[in-house]
Amino acid sequence: EKVKEEGEKKGKKEPAKPSADVDISKLDIRVGTITKAWEHEDADKLFCEEIDVGEESPRLICSGLRGQYDLSDLEGKRVLVLANLKARKMVGVPSHGMVLCAFTDDDSKVRLVEPPEGAPNGARVLAEGYDGEPATENQVLKKKMLDAIMPELKVDADGVVTWKGAPMGTDEGKVTSDLKGCSVG
Repeated sequence: EKVKEEGEKKGKKEPAKPSADVDISKLDIRVGTITKAWEHEDADKLFCEEIDVGEESPRLICSGLRGQYDLSDLEGKRVLVLANLKARKMVGVPSHGMVLCAFTDDDSKVRLVEPPEGAPNGARVLAEGYDGEPATENQVLKKKMLDAIMPELKVDADGVVTWKGAPMGTDEGKVTSDLKGCSVG
């Protein structure tokens, strides 16, 4: 009979901790355009958006932007989508991804970050010096990658979105925000 070592619990696994080698390239961030938007029927703070991220069909994504944007401002808006997240229901509506926004510490201002001019839908956004392959949806979830990556996603004093100080962008230019010196999520 095997003797259990001190601290070992029968049948219990340690929760996954973010790996030290996780960096921003594990997130599949894509340029997209909101092609259709409407108010979520059952949630006062949510919009539902169909977003063209260069795939066969648009993605349905729910975002908590009511109160920050008028519905009429969203259709045609260019956005960044975190695309390698598992679909999950948001008050009954399946949401497959997340739009990236800059926000103040007190959440009083929230603004969509802006892709570079001329970047096509589906273009991948990377931080300078970080060009690895994106993780799968399951890896992002199981390895708690967002917990390790998102706190370092910021807008610098010049309005450029950065990860650990490295500017983010596509071949067409840098990702920007009119909210400066704040976090992105």
